[in-house]
Amino acid sequence: MTINTAHYWMPFTANRQFKARPRMMKSASGMYYTAEDGRQILDGTAGLWCVNAGHGHPKITDAVVRQAQTMDFAPPFQMGHAGAFDAASRLAATSPDGLNRVFFCNSGSEAVDTALKMALAYHRLRGDTLRTRLIGRERGYHGVGFGGIAVGGIAGNRKHFGPSMAGVDHLRHPLDVTRNALSRGLPEHGAEIADEFEQRLLALHDPATVAALIIEPVQGSTGVIIPPKGYLQKLRTICDKYGILLIFDEVITGFGRLGTAFAADYFGIIPDMICCAKGLTNAMVPMGAVIAKQSIHETFMDAAPENAIEFYHGYTYSGHPLACAAATAALDVYHSENLFARAASMAPAFETAAHSLRGLPYVKDIRNLGLVCGIELEPMPGKPAARAYDVFERCFWEEQVLIRTTGDIIALSPPLIINEEQIGQLFDAVGRCLRTMTT
Repeated sequence: MTINTAHYWMPFTANRQFKARPRMMKSASGMYYTAEDGRQILDGTAGLWCVNAGHGHPKITDAVVRQAQTMDFAPPFQMGHAGAFDAASRLAATSPDGLNRVFFCNSGSEAVDTALKMALAYHRLRGDTLRTRLIGRERGYHGVGFGGIAVGGIAGNRKHFGPSMAGVDHLRHPLDVTRNALSRGLPEHGAEIADEFEQRLLALHDPATVAALIIEPVQGSTGVIIPPKGYLQKLRTICDKYGILLIFDEVITGFGRLGTAFAADYFGIIPDMICCAKGLTNAMVPMGAVIAKQSIHETFMDAAPENAIEFYHGYTYSGHPLACAAATAALDVYHSENLFARAASMAPAFETAAHSLRGLPYVKDIRNLGLVCGIELEPMPGKPAARAYDVFERCFWEEQVLIRTTGDIIALSPPLIINEEQIGQLFDAVGRCLRTMTT
């Protein structure tokens, strides 16, 4: 079959390069894609960090089909349907203690913009009107809305669009390859970097002007940056000290990636809000959510006059019936099949396989936690990102394995259903590509 690739403007893709030799998928099941040429491709990235229960799970598929046959859409403004309330209840029950009020949207980007607006409005409603500043982190990724790219810290996502929001600053990221190279799990060094939040940024801006700090507990899209031991706990303490909301962007880490429901559970830290998406529906239908502390929700409810809208925000597809059906079914699958515990049980084998690449040509660092790994490569002279992209291409065409790259970092995050044999296949493929590189 000839596919006309001319009209689709692809996202985050070198369009001309892709269309010269397209990598096309036609079906997916469990741990595997089927490429257009019929080859079985092991999914080493859970699609895009999102298909945590594996592709085409029948319970989730059946739930979406039943919902489509029953009711395709219900307006979310001034109307409701049982599925949205059921999905919110199931998500609240899966979330850390105290986070039990759910605002639905359609993506991680929308979840971040929603949380930022919620934080600013929360302080205003409390009469704390000076709190208009938002703090993100260097190399942070918070989606592609204007709020998300403002608090995000990836230069390539920002440079074409000019200043997107005033009153934003960034904390230094905690990656320290010099001291922590080839760490297994949480790095030993770097917790003190969190002190810069208080000693530098809050000293510069005045803590009374800061509304929220938003961070990924594990920075994913920028190349898997693992927080040092004690680092996140320090940030929570500083936020508590100065009345600053702490927002965890768990779009990647949510729903089992670290072997727990959320990274907040793994680290034993309760943020004020969690942004989630991706694995929320096992990627079957687009959906995102902000999970907020009940006290934040009550501030909005108590401040508004009777019969008034409390939060002027929302989307046509907030709580979409098909998305809610997928979310409820996905959460049921995660719990009934013990997939979070399964991920935790597979993490040691995943770590061992990842660090078996130590000492191979061009390997600069290996970082891992749960079922996520970053392999940082020495760049080709004068050709940044080319070496990792070469591994990506060769893995797809020669090894029948899907990996992801960002710059010269290979990121691996397979579905939680992966077994030890497939873990070996995944890392062996990367290793063979590295061993046979000539430049």
